[in-house]
Amino acid sequence: MNILIVEDESRIAKRIERMTRDILGETLQSLTHINTLHEALFFIENNALDLVLLDLNLNGDNGFDLLTTVVSESFHTIVISAYKDQAIAAFEYGVLDFVPKPFNRDRLEQAFNRASTKEKTENNKIKLLAIKKRGRIQLIPIDDLLYIKGAGAYTELFLADGKKELHDKSLEKLEQLLSHTFERIHKSYLVRISEIKEVIIESGSKYIAELKNGERIPIGRTKYKDIKAKWL
Repeated sequence: MNILIVEDESRIAKRIERMTRDILGETLQSLTHINTLHEALFFIENNALDLVLLDLNLNGDNGFDLLTTVVSESFHTIVISAYKDQAIAAFEYGVLDFVPKPFNRDRLEQAFNRASTKEKTENNKIKLLAIKKRGRIQLIPIDDLLYIKGAGAYTELFLADGKKELHDKSLEKLEQLLSHTFERIHKSYLVRISEIKEVIIESGSKYIAELKNGERIPIGRTKYKDIKAKWL
């Protein structure tokens, strides 16, 4: 894993570094510490990352100014902060986990385990998806999202108004973040269950989910029984 720590307190940053190396061992490829918001933005734009560990108070700068950018990227973000009252807002923006200070090794390891598994998070609080569009960050309400299609390392977001937007996160990473109102009905599709109007069986044992807007999306054979039970 390639990890960036964004933390302005040297003592805490060194503690996070020490624990991270101890927890991840040989799976850690690179570990970088940056203590300012602007340097962190530059580093993120110019380096491949798997995970960012972000403090929300950076020498007086608001970590949320960086958060809206990092959550639009391909990697996951874990907030490590003493400001517990900001946890809900951080989850709404799409962070994978919020580790409150002071923290111990076990709590940090729990956060790393969430990043390395494909299980959904338990917070179910995400309300926005940040996307990069024409050099700016745009926030899309989760309520406007009908389904997501995997497109290699990227994903395509299909919205209620008929528009389509690109996201840098993979389908697997978005599946981790989104609440259980979205289900993986096919290897390439993640769908809001409440938008399914009908489940259709076609010749050749093909399964189709017809959405309320008339769009038809394939259902994987191994997913059919589970999806039908949840839909009903």
